[in-house]
Amino acid sequence: MRDDKLLNYLHLHLIVFIWGFTAVLGALISIESIPLVWWRMSIAVALIFIYMKWKKIPLQLVGKGALPRKRILGFLLAGVVIALHWVTFFGAIKESNVSVTLAMLSMGAFFTALLEPIFTSKKFVWYELIFGAVIIGALYYIFQIETEYVTGMILGLISAFLSAVFSIMNVKWAKDHPPSLISFYELSSGVVLLSTFFIFLPVDFVLPTALTQMDWLWLGILASVCTAYAFIASVKVMKVLSAYTVMLTTNLEPVYGIFLAYLILGDSEEMTPQFYIGALVILAVIISNGILKTRLAKK
Repeated sequence: MRDDKLLNYLHLHLIVFIWGFTAVLGALISIESIPLVWWRMSIAVALIFIYMKWKKIPLQLVGKGALPRKRILGFLLAGVVIALHWVTFFGAIKESNVSVTLAMLSMGAFFTALLEPIFTSKKFVWYELIFGAVIIGALYYIFQIETEYVTGMILGLISAFLSAVFSIMNVKWAKDHPPSLISFYELSSGVVLLSTFFIFLPVDFVLPTALTQMDWLWLGILASVCTAYAFIASVKVMKVLSAYTVMLTTNLEPVYGIFLAYLILGDSEEMTPQFYIGALVILAVIISNGILKTRLAKK
């Protein structure tokens, strides 16, 4: 059992490392955020559909065990949220860089803590107000220093907020349905939403012929490894490891991502010492929140 937990723990670190690499791929792919996310989701939907056929996982649209219409609508709404999350995420990278975006994205855990009492039966915790004040102070400090990246920071915060909304929506469904089924409906919904953007908004669709060979390589990795595989694998790991372990490890995503960005992208990712101080304060507060919450729950 101990070896099983160790293997799953190492697997979780690999998944978080992959999530950190996602941001680097966003910087390497040459196209803008909306067509980038459309291609990511479209390829992932095709891969997950093939996986479901291979594993003989039904879509549960009709017949015995068919999904309720309300549940399907919930999946589709969640797909809209995750599509907008990714659009703002990659938009933040294009407007600033990977380091700034991941620092803002680390706020997702804090937004989740604030939103859960509103949409679930979870009670609001008093010390989260103190943590919130510290995080707001750290954000203000970063905004004052890195003025050229304000647009990217705002998009990153919106992305973090949307990721919190998505996680709250998805938490109950993951216990009742295969992750591949949920992700198929959600990603399909995102593809439909973004397709309407090309019709009604001044956004140009990027044809396959307009993508370079390197774009296809990075998109393939992004859709297969970073989307289809990482989502399904993360749910499997969560069945073995505690929520506390998963939470602490997931918070390493910005650390992995910023390190990879500096290693791969070089000088474009180099920030001022003040930025790293502010980012470390945010990350330390979020990890402290998880530790304190777990200890109080045990008591």
